Amino acid sequence: MVKTLYVGNLPYATTEEELKELFGEYGEVSSTKIITDRETGRSRGFGFVEMDSDAAQKAIESLNGTSFGGRNLKVNEARERKPRNRF
Repeated sequence: MVKTLYVGNLPYATTEEELKELFGEYGEVSSTKIITDRETGRSRGFGFVEMDSDAAQKAIESLNGTSFGGRNLKVNEARERKPRNRF
């Protein structure tokens, strides 16, 4: 089963390839996505990683709170996005 992980407090210069390499140490990564600002195209400092659930749990335990590019990562299981009210 594939799990989606939230990865927060990323350095703004982090690439999806660097994220894949970092999480790849714990298992096969299905996909990575760094969220960018719609207007500027710059990173918003967080992203998502999809990987096998066993590997995801190892990655959470190993990487949450560790320093990456001078910032302490926040890694946990992603929650479902709540629908927005559009007026």
